[in-house]
Parts: sequence; structure tokens; C-alpha cells
Amino acid sequence: MSEWIVLSIAMAAACAVVLTIALINNRLVSEDDDPSETPDVIEYMTMMIGVVYAIVLGLAIAGVWEARSAAQEYVRQEAQALHEVSARSEVYPPAVRARIRADVDTYVSHVVHTEWKVMADEGRLTGRGTELLQQVRRDVTDYEPKTDHESQAYQPLVDQVAAADDARGARGQSAGATMPGVVWFGLITGALVTVGLIFTLQIRRSFRELLLAGLFSALIAFLLFLIWDFDAPFGRGISATAGPFTDLFPYLRD
Repeated sequence: MSEWIVLSIAMAAACAVVLTIALINNRLVSEDDDPSETPDVIEYMTMMIGVVYAIVLGLAIAGVWEARSAAQEYVRQEAQALHEVSARSEVYPPAVRARIRADVDTYVSHVVHTEWKVMADEGRLTGRGTELLQQVRRDVTDYEPKTDHESQAYQPLVDQVAAADDARGARGQSAGATMPGVVWFGLITGALVTVGLIFTLQIRRSFRELLLAGLFSALIAFLLFLIWDFDAPFGRGISATAGPFTDLFPYLRD
């Protein structure tokens, strides 16, 4: 099911529940009830709880967006390091250079076409990807430079492989959900409390009041959906992409 459909259903359901409760509650209110008699302290507390929850939502959204941006940066660093390995191996003999580039291409192809789906579905890296990167490391470290030019290129190549390995590890740590369950419990409970408190203001059946109540509940549903969508950097909606790999290794797109 499309995530846009899920979002639409969630927002519509939130509106429907709030409006239904408002209409039922309105039927149960006695005719002599005066909504203007709502104590000022209730209005103040409702406002303060709404402000506090808005701050919490803002921090949660900022947190998951930062995690998503960091995951994309790890992908860029890994791809750039592997590209440097492939490019700097130019100084090596043809047979060594061809072996290094072939193993780099094999690793990148595996990441783009196989490992990426595993990260999205299961939130982990593949053992095969680890083996392929280790093969690239062996290609670089096992070669003994024969000339001064090769010696000068050797250590930078080793450093770039290490950088790719480090970025891969960070990518793996970012593959799963970033929000702990206890935080989700707080967000959902806070949403229920915040939306529920609007009924203490004695909402009537006027179009303006019902419209505002519906829009408010839909907004809360949208923000929670946004946090959920960003929570898995590689698995949902606006997720980190393999673009850096395909940009630097365009011949491996298909």
C-alpha cells in the first residue's frame, strides 16, 4: 500500500474519530450548559500542554531528519572512498589495477542491487557485502609496491579502503529504526492527551469549531506519520538513496 494512501487514511480516521466524539458529546450536554463558563485554568493548561507537545514533536522530527541526513552522508562517504580506490589504483600494474577495480565494481553492484533491499526490509547489512569489501582490502594491502610512485600511492589507497569500511559500518548502524519504543509511547500518548483536552473546551456543533477540531487532529496525525516515515532512513518514503554509488559508478546502474 502506498504511503500516501496510509497517510490519507490516518488523517481521515483521526478527523472522523474526533468529530464523532464531538458530535456525541454535544448530544449529551444539557441545554442549560454554558460553554463560556469553562474555567480559565483549564484553557491555560490546555494551551500549555499543547505547546509542550508541539516542542516534543518538533524535537522528534528534527531527530529523525538528522538521522536520515547522517545516513545519506555515510553513503556518500563510502561511495567516494571506493571511487578514490578505483581511481588511485591507476598507478599500479595493469593486472593489479584490473583486479582492484573489478572487486570494487563487484562490491558496489552488490550494495546497489542486493544489500540495499536487505537494509530496507530487514535493517541490516549482508555478510556477502562484508566479504566483498574484505576482498578489496586484501587486493590493496597484499600488493607490494615496486616503485617510488607506487609506494606513494599505497598508503592513501589503504586509508581510502579503511574510510569505506568505516562508512559501511556507520551505514549499517543507521539501517534500523532510530526512535526507541518508549519515545513512540510518549508521542502517541501525548497525541491522545492533547487531542482529548480539546473536549474540555466544550466544543459545539458549529462549523467553525468542528472544522478546527478536525484540522487539529489531522495535523497531529500528519506529524506522527512524518516521524514514522523518517524513522527508518533506508526503508520508507523519503529515505536515503544509493544515488552516490550510481553517480560515481554509472555503468553499474543496471
